[in-house]
Amino acid sequence: MADSDFLFALDLSDERHFDRMLLDLSAVVLRYVGFDPANIETVKHELRAALAAGTAEGHARCDVRFGVTGGTLRIGVAFAGGRTWETSHALPAES
Repeated sequence: MADSDFLFALDLSDERHFDRMLLDLSAVVLRYVGFDPANIETVKHELRAALAAGTAEGHARCDVRFGVTGGTLRIGVAFAGGRTWETSHALPAES
């Protein structure tokens, strides 16, 4: 689990070119905050669907944010000129 609250943000000029990098980076962030492999895949699937929806609408540039506040992980994707997608997940309890 993350030791403290944080915000990690990316501004991608063309999400389609960085899709694999973004999903790999997501897995690293999710492992860092304590998610297990099954939950990592679930959240990556949600993120992949959000990115696909934005690009299907013709949006390429997007801002992606990962933040932890008060024991909750929040992920947001905002496409320039398009939709915003957000999700949140409670952080796993420390073992």
